[in-house]
Amino acid sequence: MCQNERTIEQFEAELQAFLNGTKAFSEARGLQWLSWLEENEQYTKGKADLLALIAGARLQRKGEADKRTKQWLDEGLNLEPENPRLLTLELQQVIEAIRDLPLPATFPTIRETDHGTVKKKTALRYFELAEQFFEHESSYRKALDQGQQGAEATGDEHKKQAFVQLNKLFTSLREPLLFIVKATEEYAHSVSGVYYSKSQFQQIRQAVEEIEALHREWTQVIAQMEEEAQHPSSPLDELEKMVGLEDVKRRVHHHYQFLKYQAERKKAGYQFLDEMSLHMILTGNPGTGKTRLARLFAQLYYELGLLERNEVLEVDRSQLVGGFVGQSEENTKALIEKAAGGVLFIDEAYSLKREGASGNDYGQAVIDTLVAAMTSGKYAGTFALILAGYPVEMEQFLRSNPGLRSRFPEQNQIHLSDYSIDELLLIGEQVALDNDFTLTDGARLALKQRIEEAQVDESFGNGRTVKNIVMNAIFQKGAKVQLDQAHVEDFALLTREDFLQEDDEHKEEGAIDRLEQLIGLADVKRELKQLTSFAKVQQMRRDKGMTTIPIQLHSIFSGNPGTGKTTVAKLFAEALQEIGLLKRGHVSIVSRSDLVAGFVGQTALKTKERIRDALGGVLFIDEAYSLFKGGQDFGKEAVDTLVDEMTKQGENLVVIMAGYPKEMEELLTANPGLKSRFKKVFTFADYTKAELQAMIDYHSEQYGYHLDEEARRQVGQLLPESGHPSNGRFAVDLLERAIQRQAIRITEIEEDISEEQLMTLTGRDFIEEKGGDVR
Repeated sequence: MCQNERTIEQFEAELQAFLNGTKAFSEARGLQWLSWLEENEQYTKGKADLLALIAGARLQRKGEADKRTKQWLDEGLNLEPENPRLLTLELQQVIEAIRDLPLPATFPTIRETDHGTVKKKTALRYFELAEQFFEHESSYRKALDQGQQGAEATGDEHKKQAFVQLNKLFTSLREPLLFIVKATEEYAHSVSGVYYSKSQFQQIRQAVEEIEALHREWTQVIAQMEEEAQHPSSPLDELEKMVGLEDVKRRVHHHYQFLKYQAERKKAGYQFLDEMSLHMILTGNPGTGKTRLARLFAQLYYELGLLERNEVLEVDRSQLVGGFVGQSEENTKALIEKAAGGVLFIDEAYSLKREGASGNDYGQAVIDTLVAAMTSGKYAGTFALILAGYPVEMEQFLRSNPGLRSRFPEQNQIHLSDYSIDELLLIGEQVALDNDFTLTDGARLALKQRIEEAQVDESFGNGRTVKNIVMNAIFQKGAKVQLDQAHVEDFALLTREDFLQEDDEHKEEGAIDRLEQLIGLADVKRELKQLTSFAKVQQMRRDKGMTTIPIQLHSIFSGNPGTGKTTVAKLFAEALQEIGLLKRGHVSIVSRSDLVAGFVGQTALKTKERIRDALGGVLFIDEAYSLFKGGQDFGKEAVDTLVDEMTKQGENLVVIMAGYPKEMEELLTANPGLKSRFKKVFTFADYTKAELQAMIDYHSEQYGYHLDEEARRQVGQLLPESGHPSNGRFAVDLLERAIQRQAIRITEIEEDISEEQLMTLTGRDFIEEKGGDVR
């Protein structure tokens, strides 16, 4: 079976599942199949049904038949004029088109006491309204006939009778409106001052009353048809539309059911001594839907009659906490009063109670005022308080405030988990769809990669981050499209290229290729290439569901200053990111002072903070042996924290400890536990004289300079035969000092300076002056 035949089978099977209702229809998926069908024009089977599903989903989402919806309906009906799904949608479109008559519900009134000029003006307005009706008469007739035929074709007897009735009403409007056209014109001419034709006045008023009565009947018939087609939407329906959150949905359904049970029990005369609290705590990481869920609770409470309004007042610390005694209480009471009858929503509620805050921090006053208002006073029971925030911080906050915690029973504490990759992709597709874009298969893969790269730590914004990624892709597309050469796909499709970041587009060489271009380091290159190759193969095996061997990537970089340890660490991080093992591929360089604090309890926090910065990349600890000082030092606490986080973070963090060879050897010998975690040791040998010479040649070329023969001889004399203790740093410094001396020499030349002179370094430029810089 060829690839196209397999695709046809997949399409037919999925379409049938959509039509049977055994699989929920995805508008994004439907658009993907439509794009495939348009590429395979010869295959049209099922296309009409697919167009009906897509048009129906868009009609429901938009609330009206827009241009694209109408295009899909027309295309589908051209393929299958009798398709019942398309005809049903067309009926909805017809009803929408004729909902409002081209007439006002009430006409302006002509009063007997009005001045003649006013009467004449009103009469002419009647004439204009009647003319307006006749201008639209043919299009309404056509729509009514189309609607009646569509109702007959779909077998919808109710709608058929409704269209028959609408046709009669429309016909009945014609006679009084024709009279209006004739009579108002005559009436307007008959009016002179306060004198007018009384008989004409009465006839016109009767015609207007008849038109207004027919208009009311028309509106009633339309309303009945729309009511039949619509299903009232509840907050629970909105909740079900949200991606994922299955546990949350189950808990909210139980919560809703109990509140209904409580209400029905009251109606039956039974009482609750302790009624269920409406106050809620919502925990979850950024972008998990806490604010949206709070709004749904407000709607649920309102629907059940537990709150007077379905409004949510969203506030934070800045609106509650004041700067002097008494201001916080005033702010909080004012906001409670404003929220009365609805929901008061406080995001990042833990910010009200800051650990170690000074006496000038009045967050506790806000908490005390909230607790009092929840349990007593004029606003008790009139509002719902919903506190939201990140899980760990909210747990600590409630633990430190037992009075507050007791106001929120366990069933009123809901945690919103992070979305899975598949759920985030669905959110991304929906965001694209809301903006009338469809993702290609390549775009979905690129979006998945971008999401995985962003999923580094707890700051990942879930749905919010995905929305930002998709909106950025839309921006990138719009910024690049040549409008004079634009095609349909330029306005409707997001491709893989739209999701590529600037670095991805311009990165021509891989990290390992650039590593190979470094001067010297033969052993390091070989070992590093071996390690990254092993990691790449294990990643390939994992992607295919095969057994993998644990990858030990934490390493020791041992070498003297200037041997390239930091440069290689950056390339190593990039290489791991390229093969998908690291999400960011950056290097966070730290030393002892960045990890160790000066007093008890702060080193662990400081170390964790720097580790958090390095997540998704490499934590490079320079002169790592300095962490292990004797006496009352907190370096051991930093190491213990580091080891613990290495275990916890897994492959989301690579740690490289770097330093001089002797000290690093002593460090590993004295700490066998550390040695077991850093099994890979890379030894960075000192550069030879030839390698230092090559380094100078390389950097001079990069800077746009070259050495003449005299300069090369001078450099040969300056470079020790056994290399130099400062290695590459010495070579680069030597070159940069020569460039500075060349600049002084060039500025002393009086005649015109050629391009060759600007580029050439001579032997004189490499001669150190007495009392000058030291090499």
